[in-house]
Amino acid sequence: MKSFSFAPISSPTSKILILGTMPGTKSLELNQYYGHNQNNFWKFMFQILKEDFSHDYETRKNLLIKKNIALWDVLQFCDRVGSLDSAIKNEIANDFEQFLETHSQITTILFNGQKAASFFKKYVHLKKEYQTYTLPSTSPANASKAFQSKLDEWKIIQSLL
Repeated sequence: MKSFSFAPISSPTSKILILGTMPGTKSLELNQYYGHNQNNFWKFMFQILKEDFSHDYETRKNLLIKKNIALWDVLQFCDRVGSLDSAIKNEIANDFEQFLETHSQITTILFNGQKAASFFKKYVHLKKEYQTYTLPSTSPANASKAFQSKLDEWKIIQSLL
């Protein structure tokens, strides 16, 4: 199945860029980043940013923008059956050179999982240096770490704001 990523959630004041790999099946169906209700991304963001949790997608997007966080995916396009990153084939990366040029305040890039970091390193070669952190995937498929352990690693965001 051919999959295309979403437009980024961002503003000109974004300072942190969080990158996933590619939206999963449920996210594509809902047309929302991290749309699968078992994915912990939004739960993490609301806890880390000390806001009351919301299921409303506009509220979720506005939370990131308000906190100067941009959200996107490393890949623009791929072939994939299902939602597992290991099933990705024929991938094409997003245009980070252009994106980061228009979001010049971004200094830090966080990867939501090893696969996002791996694809970024494979396809993206930037002229400018960025602080980068690879965090545990918030996907329900990443069951190797407990919720609290993953959340604790994601709390690095608090020190970056």
